[in-house]
Amino acid sequence: MSIASMPQLDYALVDVFAEHPLEGNMLAIFTDARGLSTEQMQALARAMNLPETTFILPADDPVREATDGVRVRIFTVQEELPFAGHPTLGTASWLYWHHPTLRGREHITLKLNAGPITVRFDAPQSGDVGVFGTMRQQDPVFGNLHDPAVIAGVLGLRLEDLDPVHPPQTVSTGIPFCIVPLRSLEAIGRLAIPPAGSQAYLNASDARFFYCTTAADPASGAEFHSRMQFYNGEDPATGSASGCAIAFLVKHGLVASGQPTIIEQGIEMLRPSRIHVQANLDGEQVSHVFVGGRTIPVATGRFFQP
Repeated sequence: MSIASMPQLDYALVDVFAEHPLEGNMLAIFTDARGLSTEQMQALARAMNLPETTFILPADDPVREATDGVRVRIFTVQEELPFAGHPTLGTASWLYWHHPTLRGREHITLKLNAGPITVRFDAPQSGDVGVFGTMRQQDPVFGNLHDPAVIAGVLGLRLEDLDPVHPPQTVSTGIPFCIVPLRSLEAIGRLAIPPAGSQAYLNASDARFFYCTTAADPASGAEFHSRMQFYNGEDPATGSASGCAIAFLVKHGLVASGQPTIIEQGIEMLRPSRIHVQANLDGEQVSHVFVGGRTIPVATGRFFQP
């Protein structure tokens, strides 16, 4: 069979939570995945070997997608996820540029396995690179508190590296993360989570992943410095975890209710990311969790499938 006669699958690469090209968290987007099985999507995600890959499943009537939303599935190299932040923002941004009826829309809704998530786009300004979008995540669910001494051992850290006042806690705005506040940039700089022991702990807990955060260097322009290491290595930017982190920080009075906050991530990987977050606290309830950032297109390509 010649290449010309093979079925072809177009994909795009975008950098999410990036201020410049080749920063932030790269995402692969298969722009028309109709006809692909779950197994084929997973194989393609493994082939892309990025933190996540998304698959757009366009409706037969694109006009309906303006009200119903666009069906999208999200995969890591190992599994399908119900929700993830940078895939949501990056895929919605691609639709903002290319969808036949949603192009340039202020709001675009994705129908994810976790439910609908809407991304709002800022009006582009002269000189802007890419597009800035903000998603409202699901209201957070606060789960178990975790023993700091145990978590320190699981993460390969010392007990004194963890915040002595605020113990780690599971928080979910679509995916449950164990939010681990650390005491210093020096401690987070040493982070090298042992894969086997950490995964065994997570498998027995109510969290899927760890997300570590600490106060950023004031000169950075960010308020918090975070890292997320998991089975696919280290994540340059984790939008879903950032929503959980700001919910945790607001809940415990570490950030004021409604205060716009910047989380930097990916610094150690030389993929610097800027994640804009905020959340509201009303009594004991945290809501209105917003996560935003800039998406920049960087490449397009095509898979040939025999």
